[in-house]
Amino acid sequence: MRNVPLYPAPLRHRLSFRSGLAVGLALLAAACSAPQINLLPPPPLHPNGGVLWHIVHDLCLPDQQTNGRPAPCIAVSLAQGVDRGYAVLKDKHGAEQYLVMPTLDITGIEDPRVLAPNAPDYFADAWRARTYVEALIGKPMPRQDMAVSVNSAYGRSQDLLHLHVDCLTPHTVAALAAEAPRVGLHWSHAPITLEGHAYYAIRLDGDAQAADPFQVLADGLPGAAKDMAAWTLVLTGATFEGGAPGFILLAGRADPAHGDFASGEELQDHDCAIAHAG
Repeated sequence: MRNVPLYPAPLRHRLSFRSGLAVGLALLAAACSAPQINLLPPPPLHPNGGVLWHIVHDLCLPDQQTNGRPAPCIAVSLAQGVDRGYAVLKDKHGAEQYLVMPTLDITGIEDPRVLAPNAPDYFADAWRARTYVEALIGKPMPRQDMAVSVNSAYGRSQDLLHLHVDCLTPHTVAALAAEAPRVGLHWSHAPITLEGHAYYAIRLDGDAQAADPFQVLADGLPGAAKDMAAWTLVLTGATFEGGAPGFILLAGRADPAHGDFASGEELQDHDCAIAHAG
């Protein structure tokens, strides 16, 4: 028996067109809701990029191991061994800024070891280290005033992973307070503008940070896992509806052609004006 079309030819053509249009619109919507991945030039070389590794590896670590004193660092944690340890150093920039760095030679956000199974959560170590900042300020700080940032390979000068621990700028605190009710448990479809640059945002619940921000970025934003060098992360405390404690994680991608080097440290205030206001 000859096959008889279910629909007349003109209707079949209209259905085919509509189906194709629907698929096309869905793909366009998905593309518009995801970060636009533009090809970037290679990250710049960092001529003096070994300074922090020298401080940690040649000074703080051996002093801790030999003498029980981590100088010039303020602390070196080796409770889980050197491969999972970290050092805390007062940065020379800023009144209260500290850096948290691995005692292993992890180069930066792009190093595959930050995404390895059971990798140390350096963000959790850095968030706890905010107490050193508060000690210099002389008082506890509201969680929403504090942040931990990691710059991209385009926006840093050192080739040892280092997390900046310091206050946020007053403008950033105010902007995130206004934005917090709209930050959900999935990455935002559209970025928010902070200090003139685009950042995607996601909410993390809990008083203590549970999810590793490196993994949240790699798993949640399209293409990020293969493009980690281009990204910066900023983790800040937050208080959500009903007084629930949590965090807002921000992620920005470098766009050197337009002056954005993905340096999330720009959201931090190394004079910590918010601590001394009023």
